[in-house]
Amino acid sequence: MITCRKLTASEVAGAFEMLQAFLNEDEHYLDSSKAYGDCGLQGLNDALDLFLERPELGFVWLALDDDELAGICVVCYAISTSMGAVVAKLDDVSVKSDRRGKGIGSALLEQLKEQLRKESVTRIDVAVHLQNPEARRFYERHGFVSLNEERLACVI
Repeated sequence: MITCRKLTASEVAGAFEMLQAFLNEDEHYLDSSKAYGDCGLQGLNDALDLFLERPELGFVWLALDDDELAGICVVCYAISTSMGAVVAKLDDVSVKSDRRGKGIGSALLEQLKEQLRKESVTRIDVAVHLQNPEARRFYERHGFVSLNEERLACVI
């Protein structure tokens, strides 16, 4: 059974390990990492600390399969001027390679939607690398639609 929940302080080491693997190995993330201003392990460590210290900014969402970490994603809050409401930005979605194709990503996303609805979040935004059609198909199966935009970044 797949259960999902927000990261707690006792789970930081496992989350760090899984996100580190994603940030160091995902070809699509690596292709864009310079534009993001990737700060390596220190950046990841600082981000996890911020999520625990400032939950009003967002959270790390965990998917557990038989109480073992199997999937993870990062959620940050924003305010949409077009909706006049809080929305969520979804990042760093990853399922352990040996657990892919077993419904973990779908459970992670569906249970995340439930959690965000409880928090009165009205939309989830996600960016998909232009060369990652599998991810695009996954999100489209879960109700995401193209914005016909390209995401840009400027490190300041």
